[in-house]
Amino acid sequence: MTLIKSISGIRGTIGGKVGEGLSPVDIVRFASAFGTWIIRRCQKKIPTVVIGRDARISGDIIRKLVTSSLQALGIDVYDLGLSTTPTVELAVQMQNADGGIILTASHNPKHWNALKLLNEKGEFINANDGLEVLAIAESDDYNFAKVDDLGRYYFDDTYIQKHIDSVIKLKWVNKDAIKAANFKVVVDAVNSTGGIAVPALLESLGVSCVPLYCEPNGHFPHNPEPLAEHLTEISKFVVETNADCGIVIDPDVDRLALVNEDGSMFGEEYTLVACADYILSKQKGNTVSNLSSSRALREVTHKYGGQYFSSAVGEVNVVNQMKECKAIIGGEGNGGIIFPESHYGRDSIVGIALFLSLLAEKKMKCSELRSSYPSFYMSKNKIQLTPEIDVEMILSSISKKYAHEDVTTIDGVKIDFAEEWVHLRKSNTEPIIRIYTESGSKKNADNLAERFINEIKELTIS
Repeated sequence: MTLIKSISGIRGTIGGKVGEGLSPVDIVRFASAFGTWIIRRCQKKIPTVVIGRDARISGDIIRKLVTSSLQALGIDVYDLGLSTTPTVELAVQMQNADGGIILTASHNPKHWNALKLLNEKGEFINANDGLEVLAIAESDDYNFAKVDDLGRYYFDDTYIQKHIDSVIKLKWVNKDAIKAANFKVVVDAVNSTGGIAVPALLESLGVSCVPLYCEPNGHFPHNPEPLAEHLTEISKFVVETNADCGIVIDPDVDRLALVNEDGSMFGEEYTLVACADYILSKQKGNTVSNLSSSRALREVTHKYGGQYFSSAVGEVNVVNQMKECKAIIGGEGNGGIIFPESHYGRDSIVGIALFLSLLAEKKMKCSELRSSYPSFYMSKNKIQLTPEIDVEMILSSISKKYAHEDVTTIDGVKIDFAEEWVHLRKSNTEPIIRIYTESGSKKNADNLAERFINEIKELTIS
């Protein structure tokens, strides 16, 4: 069993002993630590926290534990029920709440769950704040409320529609063009809350929705990470139904992958590229993505006269860089779109609306649009960690070996060669080393990945 306590929250597998899996005791302890941090931070007599969850089987049990822990501290809880990560982020702002908790393990399989933590802006807490929460949990430093001061509980499941309404009102969402295009779209929501949100969005935009795995029951029909190897069914279904494209989201709807009308992959790396292309064609500005994202965003940004910046992996790092350079759009190459005019969070609802606006205005097939962008190919691999593997030693050794190249070490090690790159880093969410490569062909990207996998293995043996 696995339990990962980090500055971004607590994530683990359901079951097992306390401290080894995501047990009820660990959930109560961490929710209480976050609630205590909120109380100290906001200095209000009655703080408020918004919570929402994806459709995981364990979600309702965790919801009850988290809600009760917060109320026991004297915090009022606004429960959105089945929701999405970006919806909870927006709800914190709309509700003028003091923080938020999203109960989701994002792209992890169904036996995982997590508490993802938001500040009063509806943004993920930063590293220093996360360390404070961890310290409170480690010392069990809580002060629970007396019976007359217990927090109140409110249930409000209207925020998905409020989220959709806010997206449709965004300046560059061309609702008229989308409706006129008469699109038919297949949606794979991996039987989570995207099955509620995305069909509702498409209906509001006048798009015909063909649902595939849109029942929010938490039984994921395939690996929920929206990678090409997991999307064979929707690829066939798009062709069979003569759809204009396919839309795939992860369980908490902050990652968006697209399928072309011919069943080929648009590529989750190119979701952000396409949305940025659309926004940059409307207004000049800067863009940001993380170190593991495609060079294609840089190329598109430069085409429009903007500046491209990179950040460490992690939404909070991308957001901080976006604020610093005043980027008008950004995100992560895993299909995460961050559009500040809506809010500073990865949002597939925003991404879908912007992408369909672009597709409608271009009057192109999805595959033709994809072909219009610079062609880069990525290979995403990972090595399972064991206790005896010294990750820091491995990364330091590789950094020294390639010191003559363009090396970045703000997050693991990224080596930029003239025509390709490799990024090696320890995952924040799983006990693995991620190995991402990109080159001018899939074969070259795979070969580069294999080369560094072998180098890592040699270092672990020696």
